[in-house]
Amino acid sequence: MASYNFKSITVVPPAKDLIDIILSKTQRKTPTIVHKHYQISRIRSFYMRKVKFTESNLNEKLNGILAEFPKIEDIHPFYADLMNILYDKDHYKLALGQINMAKHLIGNVAKDYNRLLKFGDSLYRCKQLKRAALGRMCTIMKRQNSSLLYLEQVRQHLGRLPSIDPNTRSLLLFGFPNVGKSSFVNTITRANVEVQPYAFTTKSLYVGHTDYQYLRWQVIDTPGILDKPLEDRNTIEMQAITALAHLRACVICVLDISEQCGYSLKQQCELFENIKPLFANKPLIVALNKIDTRKTEDLTQEERDLLELTFKKNANVVVIPMSTMTKEGVSEVQNTACDALLAHRIEQKMAGNKVDNILNRLHVAVPKASQEVRAPHIPEGVLARRVPGYVKPEGIRKLEKDLEMELGDDYILDLKKHYDLPNPEDRYDDIPEIWQGHNVADFIDPDIVAKLEELEKEEAMLEEAGVYESEEENLTEEQKEIREKAGLIRREKSIIRHQHRLNKHRNRTPMSERVIRKKQGIKRTRSVSAPPDDTPMDVDAKFHTKKSTPGR
Repeated sequence: MASYNFKSITVVPPAKDLIDIILSKTQRKTPTIVHKHYQISRIRSFYMRKVKFTESNLNEKLNGILAEFPKIEDIHPFYADLMNILYDKDHYKLALGQINMAKHLIGNVAKDYNRLLKFGDSLYRCKQLKRAALGRMCTIMKRQNSSLLYLEQVRQHLGRLPSIDPNTRSLLLFGFPNVGKSSFVNTITRANVEVQPYAFTTKSLYVGHTDYQYLRWQVIDTPGILDKPLEDRNTIEMQAITALAHLRACVICVLDISEQCGYSLKQQCELFENIKPLFANKPLIVALNKIDTRKTEDLTQEERDLLELTFKKNANVVVIPMSTMTKEGVSEVQNTACDALLAHRIEQKMAGNKVDNILNRLHVAVPKASQEVRAPHIPEGVLARRVPGYVKPEGIRKLEKDLEMELGDDYILDLKKHYDLPNPEDRYDDIPEIWQGHNVADFIDPDIVAKLEELEKEEAMLEEAGVYESEEENLTEEQKEIREKAGLIRREKSIIRHQHRLNKHRNRTPMSERVIRKKQGIKRTRSVSAPPDDTPMDVDAKFHTKKSTPGR
């Protein structure tokens, strides 16, 4: 199935912008400095490289334009005719042909001037040849400005076209302007087609999607068609004619029986007769819209005869009344149209040549139903339990559920009784604990409890004897004072260390020891060593601190 993604076509720049892009890229991507004292072969290759680079970039841009735009001969006939109506097929082909011709001319210019550059005998002559080559290429592109502008307009319009798949399941609506086609599409799909009370509100094709029987369907809304010769129809009407002619869809003809659209029922039937050849071999549904304003029972006998003469003679035409305002009959029209298209597609496939090849490889097995009545088999034990007053035999093993029901709150789940061991008495033995691959029980002394009791008794006897009681040291007053002073020294040292840790993390200028002591209020003392005259050391004077307010 071919898919058409016209929205991915690259923007086509005007000739001036394209020339600026190519020349700027040539200036950036190729060497820019050459001197006259270089060898002539190096000068020639310098300018030949610029000519070849410019030609290759232009060729790449033009090839991209030619490759991305669709070719009329390669796309579906629906899109081919639609492009012919919207853009004029001849003008479109002519524009692409001129771009293709410009590509060949640029290649010939580059080839000729590269041949001339091989015989350049000076820096000046090579430079002038390069300048002439790039100038002729730019002149060729300037002549294609109109074609480039036309292709850009075509690209913009193609990007706005709805994504219609010509081969998928489709419902196609047609009729006079303002008969309710867009309202029907908005009702059964999520499309948001503009609806107004005047004619030709819809000026192009619109598509919406809906689901039926787990399949995705596309519903196509077409512009209104007037009853006039084909050659007199405008571009808007020809879009609907193209869709009717090429899309394999179920056609829904919408008629306004209230005649509020501005056209009589007779004119609408005449339009149906005129374009009836366009939907030959397609399922057809006729929807009589706006029955909320005028019901089918209110039609005159002449109008009824006209409808019967127009539609009833075709056995495959189904006439269904509906109202897009009250939603009456809308679902019936949708379901009938979908079922008719599915049946038509199956008939077409069955009538093709491929069916025989497929059926030869298929075999559908249809087993014959047995006449024997086979009653369900229920075991006798199950039937016996269904009898009222059934008592369970004593020989049957009781389940854990039965034990739980009998014991009630005294029930304890015992899983060890089902252990399958050679000696049933070993079921309740303690499971050994393994630690680092060793059994913990192997490292426990069997007499450890008795030994622990003896050790506790021995410790109790030692405590009673006063072995663990601490004897007060017989210290003199001088020794006690020295211990107190030593405690003060340790305390002061810990305070100094703590203060040093706090000051180390602050972002301050390092200060000398003298300044720190002055701020902390600590007096400077001499060394702890003994005086030379062997006088006793005054510990109070050594570690005396003056209380002062700490600095900021």
